[in-house]
Amino acid sequence: MTRARALILCLAAWLLPVAAQAADPRLVPDVSSRNIDIQYSFTGEELLLFGAILYPGQRLPDDRADIVVVLKGPMRPIVLREKRRVAGIWVNAASIRLRTSPGFYAIGSSRPIDKLVDERTAAIFELGLANLSMSPTGFSEAKKLERFETGLIELYRRSGLFYENPAAVEITEGVLYRARIPVPARVPVGTYRAETYLISGGRVLAVASRDVQIRKAGFERFVALAAQRHGFLYGLAAVFLSLILGYGASAIFRRR
Repeated sequence: MTRARALILCLAAWLLPVAAQAADPRLVPDVSSRNIDIQYSFTGEELLLFGAILYPGQRLPDDRADIVVVLKGPMRPIVLREKRRVAGIWVNAASIRLRTSPGFYAIGSSRPIDKLVDERTAAIFELGLANLSMSPTGFSEAKKLERFETGLIELYRRSGLFYENPAAVEITEGVLYRARIPVPARVPVGTYRAETYLISGGRVLAVASRDVQIRKAGFERFVALAAQRHGFLYGLAAVFLSLILGYGASAIFRRR
């Protein structure tokens, strides 16, 4: 092999990934609010995830592109316990600890997930409630793990903390997209990630994300910070307040 041919091959190997990357579309996502404050009057909010698809050369492809949006967080370990009735009393029969469980997970798409990607791709990107990866600590039987995960998903779904809508995303002219995700009043505070996936031909072509902060504000924030930074004094104040309220209630009832 001559030096000129070797140089051409090396140049082609370097340019090929660059050309492929340039040929892929890009996502420009955003959210209607980067910060959500929870106060005493907070009854929930609707978060708008929107953005644009930028195609190379500004030419739309022949194949239809779909959008999937995911809002999830905060990730945290959790202990699940199963209750059983023994001799007329409900007791904890079994438990399992999960390393990574989202306190909130919402997914919306332009079409059902199983129409967009295969099971393997959906599992890799954790698209859909059935594909959430919540690794248990230590060894656990597959049937037991599945039973606990199914129970957790159903519990969170009923409380509005898990949400799935296969028709939440609207795509305009193949370029602009938007989706509304309901955020319930019981949503936990923390850092969330709003992720957007561009899918075409069964492949994920582009991924982009934005961070969203959900935090307490006003008097709720003061109480939360006091409990975290001054736990002992907060406990004493809570006990003292309970005693005062109890004494006041008993005095009112005695007068009646």
